[in-house]
Amino acid sequence: MTINIINKSQHDLPNYETIASAGMDLRANLTEKVTLEPMGRAIVKTGLFLELPIGYEAQVRPRSGLAAKSGITVLNAPGTIDADYRGEVGVILINLSNEVFTIENGERIAQLIIAKHERAEWNQVKVLTETDRGDGGFGSTGVK
Repeated sequence: MTINIINKSQHDLPNYETIASAGMDLRANLTEKVTLEPMGRAIVKTGLFLELPIGYEAQVRPRSGLAAKSGITVLNAPGTIDADYRGEVGVILINLSNEVFTIENGERIAQLIIAKHERAEWNQVKVLTETDRGDGGFGSTGVK
């Protein structure tokens, strides 16, 4: 699959680091450092503009290393970029640690995954089919 992209950053295009990678790292495109206080959040721009085909989305997800080492994650994970969006890709980051964190220009801040999706049509009914789980909700499928 080929996706049209405009890169207004000074960084290389996102790429897959290994043959089995699902995601591509997104880099911060900053003219000034961004400081996140504990529990602080910011939209960090990437300088990238996408033209996704209809039926696809781009998912913005946290980087596990950044989350584990520094407590920095994507607030609306996964963030969705729709096929009809043409604005700059931004990442909503939050600092869940107790330490101030500074984001530098070019820092890998999130990962981008391209995913196919379906559009659903609702079929309104009066009764749903029965299952073993039934209406068992949060935590209901775990070992007891």
